[in-house]
Amino acid sequence: MTGQALATSAELITVVIGEQRFAIDIQLVREIRGWTNSTPLPNAPDYVLGVINLRGAVLPVLNLAARLGLPASEARSSSVVIVVDLVGRTVGLLVDAVSDIINVGEGEIQPAPVIGAASSKGLARGMITTDEGIITLIDMSGILPAPELAAA
Repeated sequence: MTGQALATSAELITVVIGEQRFAIDIQLVREIRGWTNSTPLPNAPDYVLGVINLRGAVLPVLNLAARLGLPASEARSSSVVIVVDLVGRTVGLLVDAVSDIINVGEGEIQPAPVIGAASSKGLARGMITTDEGIITLIDMSGILPAPELAAA
């Protein structure tokens, strides 16, 4: 990506993971719920915490920090699960807290720098600078790799 701003206008939900803030397109969020213990899945990737019962449906829950290549968040009673719709699949994302809802206008989202491991390539869609610091906009289309998306 070049140094140009992305031409986007969106409403985003910001979440906290450790000391960092991340943003998710609010249109993908189905609900926000408190943490409940999950049932582990055998042979699942490290970032998959397991599954929970969501009103009779089995919902896979991912540790978003671990998926982003950060130290895994510890699931606590104060943790939050963001239920999102990813390409027709419903998935829960464990985060430490929900921070805010923000509106960003055209030109406020800057391209993410192209550095880092191949496993995290494509997970940062852009960066938003605020008075409180930088917020990373997550590209939710890359959260589940294609084979895992089909199996979810």
